[in-house]
Amino acid sequence: MDQGEDINATAVRSLAELLSETNLTEIEYQTGSLRIKVVRTVLQQVVPLNTVVNAANVASADVGNRGGGAAVNINVTGGSAGLENHPGVIEAQMVGTVYLSPGPGTVPFVTVGNAVSQGDTLFIIEAMKVMNMVKSPRSGTVRHIFVKDSQPVEYGDPIIIID
Repeated sequence: MDQGEDINATAVRSLAELLSETNLTEIEYQTGSLRIKVVRTVLQQVVPLNTVVNAANVASADVGNRGGGAAVNINVTGGSAGLENHPGVIEAQMVGTVYLSPGPGTVPFVTVGNAVSQGDTLFIIEAMKVMNMVKSPRSGTVRHIFVKDSQPVEYGDPIIIID
């Protein structure tokens, strides 16, 4: 291997590490005539969103302050740490901006404590100027909302818990 190939291998390794650290799926770097493109294939497991919820994890639900785009909170035994792993979590299926209501100044689709039916709209994720309505995968009760209105989200970020 000559020195040029060694430099490329080092650059490729560095870019691959950067992909892993940032959860990106593709990165391209160019300097002069050298162009390196690293693509990471992400295998996504399709999991039906009608997952069984362990209700023992939730102690009681309270509606938090919704004014000013504040997040809705829930009282949970032992604090809110670890709620991201709750089996009833609905995650962002794309990168974008989450909207909790159909428009500015309008009533939110759901709040903590609301009963929802399968197919009800929970929130919107705007991605590339497309409004994607996210529907409830099951009937249940909204137990926690992790995000504020108009907050940017990444793929896999927890948005809401329904049990």
